[in-house]
Amino acid sequence: MIRRIGILSGGGDCPGINAVIRAVTYSSIVSHGWEVVGIEDGYEGLLRREGTRRLRVSNVRGILAQGGTILGTTNRSNPFAYVSEKNGEVVVDDRSRDVLKAISDQGLDALVAIGGDGSLTIAQQFSDLGVPVVGVPKTIDNDLACTDYTFGFHTAVEVATDALDRLHTTAESHHRAMILEVMGRDAGWIALESGIAGGAHAILIPEIPFDIEVVSQFIRYRERDLGTKYSVIVIAEGSEIPGLGQVTEPAAVPGAAARLSGVCSWLAGQVGARTGLEMRTTILGHLQRGGTPNAVDRILATRFGAAAVELVASEQFGRMVALRGQEIVNVPIRDAVGSVRKVPHNHQLVSQAREIGVCFGDRLPPRANRQTK
Repeated sequence: MIRRIGILSGGGDCPGINAVIRAVTYSSIVSHGWEVVGIEDGYEGLLRREGTRRLRVSNVRGILAQGGTILGTTNRSNPFAYVSEKNGEVVVDDRSRDVLKAISDQGLDALVAIGGDGSLTIAQQFSDLGVPVVGVPKTIDNDLACTDYTFGFHTAVEVATDALDRLHTTAESHHRAMILEVMGRDAGWIALESGIAGGAHAILIPEIPFDIEVVSQFIRYRERDLGTKYSVIVIAEGSEIPGLGQVTEPAAVPGAAARLSGVCSWLAGQVGARTGLEMRTTILGHLQRGGTPNAVDRILATRFGAAAVELVASEQFGRMVALRGQEIVNVPIRDAVGSVRKVPHNHQLVSQAREIGVCFGDRLPPRANRQTK
Protein backbone atom coordinates (compact mmCIF):
# COMPACT_ATOMS: atom_id res chain seq x y z
CA MET A 1 0.00 0.00 0.00
CA ILE A 2 1.31 3.47 -0.94
CA ARG A 3 1.58 5.83 2.03
CA ARG A 4 4.60 8.03 1.32
CA ILE A 5 6.19 9.05 -1.97
CA GLY A 6 9.25 11.08 -2.88
CA ILE A 7 9.69 13.53 -5.75
CA LEU A 8 12.88 14.96 -7.25
CA SER A 9 13.93 17.02 -10.25
CA GLY A 10 17.26 16.29 -11.93
CA GLY A 11 19.25 17.71 -14.83
CA GLY A 12 18.90 21.26 -16.10
CA ASP A 13 16.09 23.49 -14.87
CA CYS A 14 13.27 24.47 -17.18
CA PRO A 15 9.90 26.22 -17.02
CA GLY A 16 7.19 23.93 -15.68
CA ILE A 17 9.01 21.80 -13.10
CA ASN A 18 7.20 23.54 -10.26
CA ALA A 19 3.90 22.87 -11.98
CA VAL A 20 4.70 19.13 -11.88
CA ILE A 21 5.72 19.31 -8.21
CA ARG A 22 2.49 21.14 -7.43
CA ALA A 23 0.33 18.64 -9.33
CA VAL A 24 2.03 15.61 -7.75
CA THR A 25 1.68 17.11 -4.26
CA TYR A 26 -1.95 18.15 -4.71
CA SER A 27 -3.00 14.85 -6.26
CA SER A 28 -1.14 12.73 -3.72
CA ILE A 29 -2.55 14.55 -0.69
CA VAL A 30 -6.02 15.59 -1.86
CA SER A 31 -6.98 12.48 -3.82
CA HIS A 32 -5.03 9.74 -2.03
CA GLY A 33 -4.07 10.98 1.43
CA TRP A 34 -0.38 10.20 0.94
CA GLU A 35 2.59 12.02 2.42
CA VAL A 36 4.92 13.71 -0.08
CA VAL A 37 8.66 14.13 0.46
CA GLY A 38 10.57 16.63 -1.65
CA ILE A 39 14.13 15.53 -2.45
CA GLU A 40 16.51 18.44 -2.94
CA ASP A 41 19.00 18.84 -5.81
CA GLY A 42 18.10 15.68 -7.68
CA TYR A 43 19.54 12.41 -6.41
CA GLU A 44 22.06 14.45 -4.40
CA GLY A 45 19.35 15.00 -1.77
CA LEU A 46 19.36 11.26 -1.02
CA LEU A 47 23.13 11.29 -0.50
CA ARG A 48 23.34 13.88 2.25
CA ARG A 49 21.79 14.51 5.63
CA GLU A 50 18.82 16.86 5.64
CA GLY A 51 18.48 16.64 1.86
CA THR A 52 14.72 16.12 1.97
CA ARG A 53 11.68 17.98 3.27
CA ARG A 54 7.99 17.31 3.71
CA LEU A 55 5.77 18.89 1.08
CA ARG A 56 2.28 20.04 2.00
CA VAL A 57 -0.39 21.82 0.00
CA SER A 58 0.72 25.06 1.64
CA ASN A 59 4.29 24.55 0.36
CA VAL A 60 3.26 24.34 -3.28
CA ARG A 61 0.46 26.87 -3.35
CA GLY A 62 1.32 29.70 -5.78
CA ILE A 63 4.24 27.98 -7.55
CA LEU A 64 2.39 27.13 -10.78
CA ALA A 65 3.76 30.19 -12.59
CA GLN A 66 7.19 30.10 -10.96
CA GLY A 67 10.20 29.19 -13.05
CA GLY A 68 12.99 26.85 -11.99
CA THR A 69 12.35 24.28 -9.28
CA ILE A 70 11.69 24.83 -5.58
CA LEU A 71 13.54 21.57 -4.87
CA GLY A 72 16.71 22.59 -6.67
CA THR A 73 18.44 20.45 -9.27
CA THR A 74 21.82 19.36 -10.55
CA ASN A 75 23.16 17.60 -13.66
CA ARG A 76 26.40 16.49 -11.97
CA SER A 77 25.27 13.97 -9.40
CA ASN A 78 24.95 10.45 -10.77
CA PRO A 79 24.88 8.02 -7.80
CA PHE A 80 26.16 5.22 -10.03
CA ALA A 81 29.21 7.30 -11.02
CA TYR A 82 29.52 9.83 -8.22
CA VAL A 83 32.36 12.29 -8.74
CA SER A 84 34.15 13.69 -5.70
CA GLU A 85 37.58 14.82 -4.61
CA LYS A 86 39.68 12.82 -2.16
CA ASN A 87 43.20 13.76 -1.14
CA GLY A 88 43.41 16.21 -3.99
CA GLU A 89 42.37 13.64 -6.60
CA VAL A 90 39.13 13.25 -8.52
CA VAL A 91 37.53 9.87 -7.82
CA VAL A 92 34.40 8.19 -9.14
CA ASP A 93 32.39 5.93 -6.83
CA ASP A 94 29.20 3.90 -7.07
CA ARG A 95 26.96 5.29 -4.32
CA SER A 96 23.74 3.66 -5.45
CA ARG A 97 23.60 1.60 -2.24
CA ASP A 98 23.58 4.83 -0.23
CA VAL A 99 20.56 6.01 -2.22
CA LEU A 100 18.76 2.69 -1.67
CA LYS A 101 19.38 2.99 2.07
CA ALA A 102 18.10 6.59 2.09
CA ILE A 103 14.91 5.55 0.30
CA SER A 104 14.39 2.83 2.89
CA ASP A 105 15.21 5.12 5.82
CA GLN A 106 12.79 7.74 4.51
CA GLY A 107 10.07 5.13 4.21
CA LEU A 108 9.37 6.00 0.59
CA ASP A 109 6.97 3.62 -1.11
CA ALA A 110 7.56 5.16 -4.56
CA LEU A 111 9.68 7.78 -6.29
CA VAL A 112 8.62 10.29 -8.96
CA ALA A 113 11.65 11.40 -10.97
CA ILE A 114 11.37 14.51 -13.16
CA GLY A 115 14.16 14.69 -15.71
CA GLY A 116 15.57 14.35 -19.17
CA ASP A 117 17.57 11.52 -20.67
CA GLY A 118 20.31 11.53 -18.02
CA SER A 119 18.08 11.70 -14.94
CA LEU A 120 15.62 9.17 -16.32
CA THR A 121 18.45 6.79 -17.23
CA ILE A 122 19.42 6.87 -13.54
CA ALA A 123 15.75 6.31 -12.66
CA GLN A 124 15.73 3.23 -14.89
CA GLN A 125 18.86 1.90 -13.17
CA PHE A 126 17.18 2.24 -9.79
CA SER A 127 14.06 0.61 -11.20
CA ASP A 128 16.23 -2.34 -12.21
CA LEU A 129 17.35 -2.54 -8.57
CA GLY A 130 13.74 -2.78 -7.41
CA VAL A 131 12.92 0.85 -6.61
CA PRO A 132 9.29 1.71 -7.51
CA VAL A 133 9.94 4.61 -9.91
CA VAL A 134 7.72 6.68 -12.19
CA GLY A 135 9.29 9.11 -14.68
CA VAL A 136 8.16 12.55 -15.87
CA PRO A 137 9.90 13.82 -19.05
CA LYS A 138 11.49 17.28 -18.86
CA THR A 139 13.76 19.07 -21.33
CA ILE A 140 13.56 22.31 -23.27
CA ASP A 141 15.31 20.55 -26.18
CA ASN A 142 12.27 18.28 -26.75
CA ASP A 143 14.72 15.50 -27.60
CA LEU A 144 13.39 12.69 -25.39
CA ALA A 145 12.00 9.67 -27.22
CA CYS A 146 8.45 8.29 -26.84
CA THR A 147 6.71 11.62 -26.19
CA ASP A 148 5.51 14.19 -28.71
CA TYR A 149 6.49 17.07 -26.45
CA THR A 150 8.24 17.66 -23.15
CA PHE A 151 7.21 20.57 -20.94
CA GLY A 152 9.57 23.54 -21.03
CA PHE A 153 9.99 23.34 -24.79
CA HIS A 154 7.15 25.64 -25.76
CA THR A 155 8.33 28.36 -23.38
CA ALA A 156 11.86 28.11 -24.79
CA VAL A 157 10.48 28.44 -28.32
CA GLU A 158 8.45 31.46 -27.25
CA VAL A 159 11.55 33.15 -25.77
CA ALA A 160 13.57 32.46 -28.93
CA THR A 161 10.75 33.68 -31.16
CA ASP A 162 10.51 36.92 -29.22
CA ALA A 163 14.28 37.40 -29.66
CA LEU A 164 13.98 36.85 -33.42
CA ASP A 165 11.15 39.39 -33.63
CA ARG A 166 13.41 41.97 -31.99
CA LEU A 167 16.44 41.11 -34.10
CA HIS A 168 14.45 41.57 -37.31
CA THR A 169 13.86 45.26 -36.63
CA THR A 170 17.50 46.00 -35.84
CA ALA A 171 18.79 43.94 -38.76
CA GLU A 172 16.51 45.73 -41.21
CA SER A 173 17.24 49.16 -39.78
CA HIS A 174 21.02 48.77 -39.96
CA HIS A 175 21.25 46.56 -43.09
CA ARG A 176 22.99 43.79 -41.19
CA ALA A 177 22.86 40.03 -40.94
CA MET A 178 21.86 38.88 -37.47
CA ILE A 179 22.61 35.41 -36.08
CA LEU A 180 20.73 34.02 -33.09
CA GLU A 181 22.18 30.99 -31.30
CA VAL A 182 19.68 28.87 -29.38
CA MET A 183 20.05 25.72 -27.31
CA GLY A 184 20.04 22.28 -28.89
CA ARG A 185 23.02 19.97 -28.35
CA ASP A 186 21.99 17.16 -30.67
CA ALA A 187 18.45 18.11 -31.70
CA GLY A 188 17.34 21.26 -33.48
CA TRP A 189 13.70 21.49 -32.41
CA ILE A 190 14.03 24.90 -30.73
CA ALA A 191 15.87 26.38 -33.72
CA LEU A 192 13.40 24.86 -36.17
CA GLU A 193 10.16 25.93 -34.50
CA SER A 194 11.35 29.35 -33.33
CA GLY A 195 12.94 29.94 -36.73
CA ILE A 196 9.61 29.33 -38.47
CA ALA A 197 7.62 31.31 -35.91
CA GLY A 198 10.12 34.18 -35.95
CA GLY A 199 10.51 34.36 -39.71
CA ALA A 200 14.20 33.42 -39.84
CA HIS A 201 15.61 33.34 -43.37
CA ALA A 202 18.04 30.50 -42.60
CA ILE A 203 17.74 27.78 -39.96
CA LEU A 204 20.80 25.68 -39.13
CA ILE A 205 20.33 22.54 -37.02
CA PRO A 206 22.55 19.59 -36.01
CA GLU A 207 20.52 17.09 -38.06
CA ILE A 208 21.16 18.83 -41.39
CA PRO A 209 24.89 19.47 -42.01
CA PHE A 210 25.37 22.90 -43.53
CA ASP A 211 27.84 24.16 -46.13
CA ILE A 212 29.27 27.59 -45.34
CA GLU A 213 29.40 28.43 -49.05
CA VAL A 214 25.70 27.65 -49.44
CA VAL A 215 24.82 29.86 -46.47
CA SER A 216 26.95 32.69 -47.84
CA GLN A 217 25.49 32.35 -51.34
CA PHE A 218 22.00 32.48 -49.88
CA ILE A 219 22.77 35.71 -48.00
CA ARG A 220 24.30 37.24 -51.16
CA TYR A 221 21.23 36.16 -53.16
CA ARG A 222 18.94 37.92 -50.73
CA GLU A 223 20.96 41.12 -51.01
CA ARG A 224 21.75 41.09 -54.73
CA ASP A 225 18.71 39.49 -56.32
CA LEU A 226 15.94 40.25 -53.85
CA GLY A 227 17.25 43.67 -52.86
CA THR A 228 17.01 42.70 -49.19
CA LYS A 229 19.90 44.22 -47.32
CA TYR A 230 19.41 42.25 -44.13
CA SER A 231 19.07 38.61 -43.08
CA VAL A 232 18.25 36.76 -39.89
CA ILE A 233 19.77 33.35 -39.18
CA VAL A 234 18.99 31.04 -36.26
CA ILE A 235 21.47 28.27 -35.39
CA ALA A 236 21.35 25.51 -32.78
CA GLU A 237 24.38 25.47 -30.49
CA GLY A 238 25.14 21.86 -31.41
CA SER A 239 25.38 22.45 -35.15
CA GLU A 240 28.71 21.15 -36.43
CA ILE A 241 31.32 23.19 -38.24
CA PRO A 242 31.95 21.39 -41.53
CA GLY A 243 34.99 19.15 -41.13
CA LEU A 244 35.57 20.16 -37.50
CA GLY A 245 32.50 19.00 -35.59
CA GLN A 246 30.87 20.69 -32.61
CA VAL A 247 32.61 23.65 -31.00
CA THR A 248 33.18 23.02 -27.30
CA GLU A 249 35.15 24.30 -24.37
CA PRO A 250 36.39 22.16 -21.44
CA ALA A 251 33.92 21.20 -18.73
CA ALA A 252 33.84 23.59 -15.80
CA VAL A 253 34.08 20.81 -13.22
CA PRO A 254 34.93 17.08 -13.31
CA GLY A 255 32.00 14.93 -14.33
CA ALA A 256 30.23 17.64 -16.31
CA ALA A 257 29.76 17.51 -20.06
CA ALA A 258 31.90 19.72 -22.27
CA ARG A 259 30.17 23.03 -22.96
CA LEU A 260 29.08 23.93 -26.46
CA SER A 261 30.49 27.34 -27.29
CA GLY A 262 31.59 29.22 -30.38
CA VAL A 263 29.61 28.08 -33.42
CA CYS A 264 27.71 31.38 -33.63
CA SER A 265 30.89 33.50 -33.68
CA TRP A 266 32.53 31.18 -36.20
CA LEU A 267 29.51 31.43 -38.51
CA ALA A 268 29.47 35.23 -38.28
CA GLY A 269 33.14 35.47 -39.16
CA GLN A 270 32.87 33.11 -42.13
CA VAL A 271 29.69 34.59 -43.62
CA GLY A 272 30.88 38.14 -43.03
CA ALA A 273 34.17 37.50 -44.81
CA ARG A 274 32.38 35.96 -47.80
CA THR A 275 29.58 38.49 -48.16
CA GLY A 276 31.08 41.73 -46.90
CA LEU A 277 28.00 42.25 -44.73
CA GLU A 278 28.24 43.52 -41.19
CA MET A 279 27.36 40.64 -38.89
CA ARG A 280 26.04 40.64 -35.34
CA THR A 281 25.52 37.68 -33.01
CA THR A 282 23.19 37.01 -30.08
CA ILE A 283 23.45 33.98 -27.82
CA LEU A 284 20.29 33.36 -25.80
CA GLY A 285 21.82 30.74 -23.51
CA HIS A 286 20.03 30.21 -20.22
CA LEU A 287 17.39 32.84 -20.95
CA GLN A 288 15.58 29.99 -22.68
CA ARG A 289 15.48 27.95 -19.48
CA GLY A 290 14.49 30.58 -16.98
CA GLY A 291 11.38 32.51 -16.16
CA THR A 292 7.68 31.89 -16.13
CA PRO A 293 6.33 28.88 -18.07
CA ASN A 294 3.75 29.73 -20.71
CA ALA A 295 0.21 28.36 -20.65
CA VAL A 296 1.01 25.33 -22.82
CA ASP A 297 3.81 24.19 -20.53
CA ARG A 298 1.80 24.83 -17.36
CA ILE A 299 -1.02 22.65 -18.64
CA LEU A 300 1.25 19.87 -19.91
CA ALA A 301 3.31 19.83 -16.70
CA THR A 302 0.14 19.68 -14.59
CA ARG A 303 -1.24 16.82 -16.65
CA PHE A 304 2.06 14.96 -16.41
CA GLY A 305 2.14 15.36 -12.62
CA ALA A 306 -1.42 14.13 -12.15
CA ALA A 307 -0.81 11.19 -14.52
CA ALA A 308 2.39 10.25 -12.65
CA VAL A 309 0.40 9.95 -9.40
CA GLU A 310 -2.14 7.76 -11.20
CA LEU A 311 0.71 5.43 -12.23
CA VAL A 312 1.92 5.26 -8.63
CA ALA A 313 -1.62 4.53 -7.38
CA SER A 314 -1.97 1.67 -9.85
CA GLU A 315 1.59 0.50 -9.09
CA GLN A 316 2.71 0.76 -12.70
CA PHE A 317 6.38 1.36 -11.95
CA GLY A 318 9.33 1.62 -14.30
CA ARG A 319 7.16 3.71 -16.59
CA MET A 320 7.15 7.32 -17.83
CA VAL A 321 4.20 9.54 -18.61
CA ALA A 322 4.16 10.85 -22.18
CA LEU A 323 2.10 12.92 -24.60
CA ARG A 324 0.74 11.25 -27.74
CA GLY A 325 -1.44 13.57 -29.77
CA GLN A 326 -3.77 15.11 -27.19
CA GLU A 327 -3.68 12.17 -24.79
CA ILE A 328 -1.40 11.44 -21.83
CA VAL A 329 -0.16 7.85 -22.04
CA ASN A 330 2.64 5.92 -20.35
CA VAL A 331 5.61 4.04 -21.75
CA PRO A 332 8.51 2.05 -20.27
CA ILE A 333 11.25 4.41 -19.10
CA ARG A 334 13.70 2.08 -20.80
CA ASP A 335 12.16 2.85 -24.20
CA ALA A 336 12.47 6.60 -23.69
CA VAL A 337 16.12 6.87 -22.69
CA GLY A 338 19.35 6.20 -24.52
CA SER A 339 18.32 7.62 -27.90
CA VAL A 340 17.90 11.25 -28.91
CA ARG A 341 14.68 12.31 -30.62
CA LYS A 342 16.09 14.28 -33.54
CA VAL A 343 14.48 16.28 -36.30
CA PRO A 344 13.97 13.93 -39.29
CA HIS A 345 15.32 15.30 -42.58
CA ASN A 346 11.91 14.76 -44.17
CA HIS A 347 9.88 16.20 -41.28
CA GLN A 348 6.90 18.24 -42.45
CA LEU A 349 8.16 21.32 -40.65
CA VAL A 350 11.41 21.12 -42.61
CA SER A 351 9.76 20.58 -45.98
CA GLN A 352 7.19 23.30 -45.36
CA ALA A 353 9.88 25.76 -44.26
CA ARG A 354 11.81 24.97 -47.45
CA GLU A 355 8.63 25.57 -49.41
CA ILE A 356 8.49 29.19 -48.25
CA GLY A 357 12.15 29.77 -49.06
CA VAL A 358 13.94 29.03 -45.77
CA CYS A 359 17.52 27.84 -46.26
CA PHE A 360 18.85 25.01 -44.09
CA GLY A 361 22.42 25.46 -45.31
CA ASP A 362 22.60 22.23 -47.27
CA ARG A 363 21.23 23.59 -50.53
CA LEU A 364 19.85 26.79 -51.95
CA PRO A 365 16.10 27.27 -52.44
CA PRO A 366 15.16 26.49 -56.07
CA ARG A 367 14.80 30.09 -57.21
CA ALA A 368 18.00 31.16 -55.48
CA ASN A 369 19.82 28.22 -57.01
CA ARG A 370 18.70 29.20 -60.55
CA GLN A 371 19.63 32.83 -60.12
CA THR A 372 23.05 32.21 -58.57
CA LYS A 373 23.90 30.02 -61.56
